[in-house]
Order: sequence, then C-alpha cells, then structure tokens
Amino acid sequence: MRVLLLVLVMVMGAGTANAKNCYSLAEAEAEQAIRIHSELMVIGLNCQHMTPRGWKNFYQEYREITDRHQSLFAGYEKTLIKANGGSERSVHDMRTAFANKTSTDSARMRPDVFCATYAPRIPKVGQMSREELRQWAISSAAGRSTKPMCAGR
Repeated sequence: MRVLLLVLVMVMGAGTANAKNCYSLAEAEAEQAIRIHSELMVIGLNCQHMTPRGWKNFYQEYREITDRHQSLFAGYEKTLIKANGGSERSVHDMRTAFANKTSTDSARMRPDVFCATYAPRIPKVGQMSREELRQWAISSAAGRSTKPMCAGR
C-alpha cells in the first residue's frame, strides 16, 4: 500500500512538473496577449512625440486600449499566474522581459524608422474588438511562446 501511494505521489508530482514546463493553448494565448500589450506600451511611450498631426497621441491611445480591454488583460494575467504556480512575480518578470526586448529593438533603429514601422499598430489595435484582439493573440502564439505546447492540451 505504501509503495502504491509513493508511486501515485511521484506520478502526480511529475504531471505537475510537466504542466509548469509547457503551455496549454489558453496559456500560450495569454502569454502572447501580454507580449502584445507590453510591446504596445513601449511603442506608445517611444513614439508619443511622433504622433502625426490629427492622430490621437500614441501613448494616450495605448492607455485607452488598456482601459477598454482591462478585464481581458487581467484574465490573461490570472491564467499566467496559475500556469506559473501562482507566482505574480513571474508574470511581472515576463512583462518586463517583453518590454525590454522591444526597447532594445527600438534602440537599434532610428526613432523615426522605429515609429514609422511599429506605431501604426496602436491605432490598428485601438479599433479591434475584444474578440479580434484575442484572435491576434491566438494566431501569434504559434512558435512565439516561451514554453512549448503541452501534448494533448
């Protein structure tokens, strides 16, 4: 009986460890949505001074996107916290890493080139519905996740 219990605990523990090393489709979607949101923040901050005349300020529009889709982003964060063993810090670190990568990419380009290339994403996302934003996250999840997809999930 003790051997059976020990084996059961080992198998259950292995399943939990495997779950932390891979993502379900919902977890991959959540990570990509957080990546998109983090990238938009950096774009908005870096390009706000280059907003074309007659357009909404890029950073202001990023904030409006954040406010309008706040419940969606909060849900994605909860999904990632759960996927990472309840660690809010891991999601904060993930957001920081995504923002830092975008900032590094922007530093390698002239500001006008970076903004001309990436700033149009903000008004594009600004016009997206909740479902369109979800679909973008889902479609970009393939091959971009920091963890592989779990088999059978």
